[in-house]
Amino acid sequence: MGGGGFSYPTGVFGGAYGGGLGALTASMTAIQTNLSLLDPIDITIDPNIQIVRTQERDQIKGLNNRFADLIDKVRSLEVQNKKLETKWGLLQQHTTTQVNIDGMFEAYIGNVRKQLDGLGNEKGQLGGQLGNMQTMVEDFKNK
Repeated sequence: MGGGGFSYPTGVFGGAYGGGLGALTASMTAIQTNLSLLDPIDITIDPNIQIVRTQERDQIKGLNNRFADLIDKVRSLEVQNKKLETKWGLLQQHTTTQVNIDGMFEAYIGNVRKQLDGLGNEKGQLGGQLGNMQTMVEDFKNK
């Protein structure tokens, strides 16, 4: 029998372990505990960390606002660019149209001048006929 009121079967702690329970307990080393590990940990937040985090958050907000402003400016410039591209296209079409209109006006002016020349010739013919008719009217009056 072992000590402390426990009974062990024969051979469990005998022979192989060098002579019983006493030899077993003699070979064990004592466990020591560090009681300072059981003390509560002081978890205080450094106020400087909070200040730094607040500053970082404010910087990020500021950068985000600046980025949003930049995006708005880019969009505005894109709209202005589209307007300018449209105006440029219209001006190029107008220049091409102006050249075509100039040619059309030159042709129209040429036709009007031909008509004017024709009317001038017709006026000369009618003026001669008028003179003949007036002479004939005078002759009839005199007769």
